[in-house]
Amino acid sequence: MAKRRYLFFDIDGTLAAGGYGRTYIPDSAVLALQRLRAAGHVLALATGRAQAMAVDYMRELGFEHMVSDGGYGVTVDGDLLGITPLSRERVIALIRECEEKGFPWGLQVDNSATRLVPDGRFADFTHDVYMRTRVVPGLDPEDYPELYKAYVACFAPDEEQLDLLRELPWCRFHKEYLFVEPSDKAFGIRRVMDHFEVSYDRAVVFGDAKNDLSMFVDGWTKVAMGNAIDELKARADYVTSDVEDDGIYRACEALGLFEPVDE
Repeated sequence: MAKRRYLFFDIDGTLAAGGYGRTYIPDSAVLALQRLRAAGHVLALATGRAQAMAVDYMRELGFEHMVSDGGYGVTVDGDLLGITPLSRERVIALIRECEEKGFPWGLQVDNSATRLVPDGRFADFTHDVYMRTRVVPGLDPEDYPELYKAYVACFAPDEEQLDLLRELPWCRFHKEYLFVEPSDKAFGIRRVMDHFEVSYDRAVVFGDAKNDLSMFVDGWTKVAMGNAIDELKARADYVTSDVEDDGIYRACEALGLFEPVDE
């Protein structure tokens, strides 16, 4: 019999189809998760989302473990073990540069689905529905001991004007703004594997986007969706079909993951 594997799934574009704000989980992916659990594997989410913004997926799909916040948050057996914030000094410096150069900005200062902004400019620029936005007049990043994410409203390539952005991890998922957030999913995955005291080579990761590059590293099995970016596919051990074309199910079947495990 095969050994138990520890499977880590990105959400948007990997488990979930439909795009941001319109996501749904294909029936074939739900069935795959059921069969994987029945076989005896350990399943976890691996997302850039804040833990609070992914917990509904955990409950809906029956996950007990999660790497969140781009790798800086770890949840095991339903309990959040902690979230490591970004460098406070660097985020404050970036916000000051945004203010100087006229870029609307926002902050995430806790584990929630709400970003804080100093005025209405961010919402007016982005018309964003990804998460709630709350105006805090006079918002000052120095008033908060921990800064988990920042958001900068601009179209590409205007972010090149921000020198201090080069000192922080960031990614663009929407054309109207970018996310300044942790990007080291492998860090969180290793923490989960260490918690269970198993070797890293028993991990299998599934992803599609630029922020998944951080978990497509040597030492474990890497599965890229058919809709993944080319750079991710180039690093993958296996490339499956699109998320909307039974990609998760087909990958698990091809890799023999539906076979029962012995440990």
